[in-house]
This record gives sequence, C-alpha cells and structure tokens, in this order.
Amino acid sequence: MNDGKTLALVTGGGRGIGLEVVNGLADRGMRVLLGVRNPESVDETVRSMRARGGDVVAVGLDVDDAASIAAAAAWVDHEYGRLDVLVNNAGIAGDPGLQVAGHVDLDAVRAVFTTNVFGVIAVTEAMIPLLRRSPSGRIVNVSSSLGSLARMSDPGHYFANMPGLLGYPASKTALNQVTLQYAKALRPDGILVNAADPGPCRTDFTKGIPGVERTAAEGARVICELATLGDRAETGSYRRDTGPVPW
Repeated sequence: MNDGKTLALVTGGGRGIGLEVVNGLADRGMRVLLGVRNPESVDETVRSMRARGGDVVAVGLDVDDAASIAAAAAWVDHEYGRLDVLVNNAGIAGDPGLQVAGHVDLDAVRAVFTTNVFGVIAVTEAMIPLLRRSPSGRIVNVSSSLGSLARMSDPGHYFANMPGLLGYPASKTALNQVTLQYAKALRPDGILVNAADPGPCRTDFTKGIPGVERTAAEGARVICELATLGDRAETGSYRRDTGPVPW
C-alpha cells in the first residue's frame, strides 16, 4: 500500500510512553505500526484509536527474538514497501537489586542489555533497507538521562547519590553510543538518527518511586518531535523536551 502517508513503527508500543508515542504520531496524520509481542493484547486499544480517527495497525514484534524481527520486517516490506520512521522504544529496567556493582547477577544485567541495546541494533538492522526507501527516514532511540556520563560523574547532580547500577543506566549509555554510530553511518542516506530522553514519567517503570509527576504523554513529546524533524535538522543528538542532554 503506497497512499503517501508517512509510515512509522514504534516498538514496545502497547503501553506507557510507547503508547503515547503511537497516539502522538497518529495525531500527526501518520499511519503507525504498533509493535508488540502479542498483537491480540492491544486489540481494544487499536479499536479505540481507530474510532478516534487514528490510522494504527498492531504488528507482532519481539525485539529479543530474531525470527520475530525478521518476520515483522518482511511483513512491512510486503504490505508497504518502505518505512519512514522507526522509534526504538521497547526496553526493560530489570531488577535493580541484581544490578548493584559488587553484587551483580550477570544474567540479570545481560537480559537488560539484550533488550535495550542488542534489541535496538537487531530491529534497526532489519529495518534499514526499508528506511532507505523513504525520502526522509528517521530513527529515534528512546534513551534516558540515566545514560548521561556527564550527569553521572557530576558530584553536584542528584545522580551522584544513586546506587551504582550496571544494568539499566549502563545500557542507556551504550544505546547513546549506538545512536551516534548509526547517525554517522546513515547520514549519507539522509536518515536522521537521534536519542530521546523522555524524563521520569508515571509508567510501570517508575512504580513506587516518589515525586514522579510527568505524564507518559509529556515524556512522549520529545520522541514525536525527533520523529518528525525536517530534512536539514539535527542528527546524532541527545535531547529532552527542555533541550539537549549532556552526553
């Protein structure tokens, strides 16, 4: 199907920030592929979005499963022949108690990296041929300010008082580097690649953490902005809705 609509794929789009990104891009007139492990689990959500005028299609996609990724890419190719926007949103926090430096469960840390880093690479590699067929390809990797080496190493920042975790924060630092390398590699193709920091939002990730007031929709704002950048816009950046985040 090639009706001129911008086509976006959002991994982990079934809830939280990912779902708000799906909403935000659909509101901008895009056809949005909602990537989720079990498409049937979002049937009601998709029906509700369509009832409000959103062009949303659920797609089976498990970022930890090579066969699932290949099947999703083949389906997008068959149905649409291209992809304009890829939002690598799927991620896990893991059990913080198993990530503490000096007391690490290596399998727990490995699981976080498998989803948050290797999953992003696997999905991106599978979708690059489709993004190269777009006149204005965009990739947004959903990172976190916890991945900022500058903030983690600043004794005046509240991150300095956090426990030393080798899973989630380190995976987002690695994801930032992945973002920069793809930005360099894909610049000649006109594909812009950026990292988004949605900030702490009220989602399943932050249950039990006091003082988190931002909504998932607020967190999704910067992701949607980076997904809709103009042709001469930035690539290889790390941004929150308030501006650049230091690497």
